[in-house]
Amino acid sequence: MPRFIELFKPLGKFFPNISPPERKVSFNEKLFWTAMVLIIYLIMSEIPLFGVGKGAQDPFGALRVIFASNRGTLMELGIGPIVTGGLILQILAGSKMINVDMSNPEDRVLFTTASKVLAVIMTIFEASAFIIGGAYGEISLQNQLIVLLQLLAAGIILMLMDELLQKGWGVGSGISLFIAAGVAQRIWWDSFAPMGPMADGKYLGAVIALFQSILGGEGLIKAFYRQEGLPDIIALSTTVAVFLIVIYVDGLRVEVPVSYAKYRGFRGKFPIKLLYTSNVPVIFAAALFGNIYFISQIIWSKFNQSNSNFWLNLLGQFSLKGNQYEPVGGLVHYVIPPRSLSAMMNEPIRAIAYTILLVSTCVFFAISWTEVGGMDARTVSKQLIDSGMQIQGFRRSSTPIQHLLERYIPTVTVMGGLIVGLIAACADFLGAFGTGMGILLTVGILEQYYESLMRERITEMYPAVRAFLGER
Repeated sequence: MPRFIELFKPLGKFFPNISPPERKVSFNEKLFWTAMVLIIYLIMSEIPLFGVGKGAQDPFGALRVIFASNRGTLMELGIGPIVTGGLILQILAGSKMINVDMSNPEDRVLFTTASKVLAVIMTIFEASAFIIGGAYGEISLQNQLIVLLQLLAAGIILMLMDELLQKGWGVGSGISLFIAAGVAQRIWWDSFAPMGPMADGKYLGAVIALFQSILGGEGLIKAFYRQEGLPDIIALSTTVAVFLIVIYVDGLRVEVPVSYAKYRGFRGKFPIKLLYTSNVPVIFAAALFGNIYFISQIIWSKFNQSNSNFWLNLLGQFSLKGNQYEPVGGLVHYVIPPRSLSAMMNEPIRAIAYTILLVSTCVFFAISWTEVGGMDARTVSKQLIDSGMQIQGFRRSSTPIQHLLERYIPTVTVMGGLIVGLIAACADFLGAFGTGMGILLTVGILEQYYESLMRERITEMYPAVRAFLGER
């Protein structure tokens, strides 16, 4: 009987594929393709969908910044389907429901193919759910088909742009680039948006509102804190504080001394970071919570708008406020945080439940990603030996090195998942711009891009380093 991921092998030939470069791509060329991908994404984020009207309900609401999506445009679904496809495989592989050996090149190819297929399936599913759920109001059958095709084409283009960067034509990954761009836009907008006046008579942007309060002779409390969940200086300060905290925590690590067997006398350190799995648990937690919100909202809008069905109420109850669905009960009520200090004080049980759910989910995905991503002690010890490294004081064998790494890796995996979950929850409660998850993701992404850019620059300036790092 074929394995689960082998079922996707015949479908691989029907999907477009980006070939890796057969030559060394220069640093400037990589920057060019990375910039082009970002520009195309930003343009698609501003192109409105043909065949839909304005003013319909927004099924994603505040979650859009995490999914790098923009309401009513080609980027309506953002990275949601791609991440959800990966999330499904992650859960299946992490729970050992499917057998995948990521050290096997053939399995890696099959895993990538399966991710593509599931991403396209999720694009069709989410687009259909948007249309059927009334996200665009009442539109004709012809327009429904047109909207579906637009979203499907946009999803495939997004997937290919992500693959273009990951295959070596650019720097980093497209998913990371799109998230960082979306969060940066949101932080800038909440800080300096000249839109208004709002409910308090001031402009939307927190910095502009601060100067309005000072020039208007208002007290310090009104200058720094705004009602109705509007952007204020407290939220801006929280955003800056979270950035600094994450940067500090990300720098904490255990350094294991290593030596290079081929070059005697060469010594170095193998770092095991406290945030061992970086921002990966947050990405999957955001995808899981976002899909719970999205699916429960669709079910509610079709079958339970009166909130009278007991069983459906367990999943989610909503009320429509403006053009957004606000969760007021059920499971979905506890996977969406109260996004201000006053809201947290008014709903302490919800805040506690959200924190527990988020932290538990981040820990689960941190553990499963360590196994699936080849970051467990056994795989890392084998990689060290294969690269010619060995840990000082141990014979050149993977078994004793594995035992040493097992002292650290399981612990930092759990602690890292717990810490990122707590930071994200606290940032949400204090109303941080871009959401707590968004800030965590952005800090990790910016660090990854910085390291990638430095690596590319160094290997181009000093070609000998490229051979030492095992690159072509």
